[in-house]
Amino acid sequence: MKSTFLIAAVTVLPGMALAQSGPSLSFSAGIGGIYQPEYFGSDDYEAGVTGGFKFGHLKIGRLEFGDPDPNAVDLGWRPRGSLRVIRERDSSDYVELTGLRDVDFSLEIGGGVGYTAENFQAFADVRYGVIGHESWVGELGADAIFRPSDDWTVTVGPRMLWGSGDYTSTYFGVTPAEAAVSAFPAYAPGSGLVSAGIEVGAQYELSQNWYLDGTLAWNRYVGDAADSPIVQDDDSFQVSLIAMRRFNFGR
Repeated sequence: MKSTFLIAAVTVLPGMALAQSGPSLSFSAGIGGIYQPEYFGSDDYEAGVTGGFKFGHLKIGRLEFGDPDPNAVDLGWRPRGSLRVIRERDSSDYVELTGLRDVDFSLEIGGGVGYTAENFQAFADVRYGVIGHESWVGELGADAIFRPSDDWTVTVGPRMLWGSGDYTSTYFGVTPAEAAVSAFPAYAPGSGLVSAGIEVGAQYELSQNWYLDGTLAWNRYVGDAADSPIVQDDDSFQVSLIAMRRFNFGR
C-alpha cells in the first residue's frame, strides 16, 4: 500500500464588510484517509492520506471577509477560490506504464463563483497548474443540500471536469517516442470534457470545534480522455474521510 497526500480544498470568500476592532482569523483544517485509483485511468486502487482546508473568517482593520459563525449559511452569489493537488505519477511504480515519462506533482490554483440557497448550491471554477502540468482546467458542480438533524449535513449532485489540450496530453497522451518503448500506441488527445459524475458529501458535528467530513465520488471518463490507451477503466471511484478542527485566532 502506497501512502499519498492529497488536498482538495475550496476557499469560499462570502463577501466583504467593514468592521472595527482587532484582527481575527478562523478556518478549519484536518487530516484523514482516502481510497482512490493509483493514477488517472487506473483500474487498481490504493489507500493513502489526505487533508482538508476550509476558510471561515478574516478581519483586518476595517475589512472583514466571511462570517465568524461557522454554522452560518451564506445565501446568494459569492466569489470563491479553488485549489487541487495532484500527486506525481512515477512510471516505475506501475509495470503497465513502463516506457512512459513520469508526471510531476501538480498544484492547481484558481477561483470562480458559487451560488447558495437554503437547500441548493452550485459552483463554477477555473484553475491553472502553477506547479506541474502548467495547463487549465474547469469544474462545474451543483448539490442538493439535506440537513436531517442539527449534527448532519448531506450534499449530493453532479460534477463535470474540463481540461485544456496540455492537461489531457499530460495525463492521457502518449508521444511517438513513448510509443516506441512502451505497450501503448501514440495518442494525442485534445481539449474538452474529461469526466462527469456524481459526488455525495456528508458532514457530522462531533463537538463545537471538531467535525467529520466524508466524500464518496464516482466519475466516468468521457471524450478523448476515455479513448486514451492509458485508461484501463472508464469508471473512477473515490472515498475519503477527514477529521476536521476549527481554529479561531484573535477572537
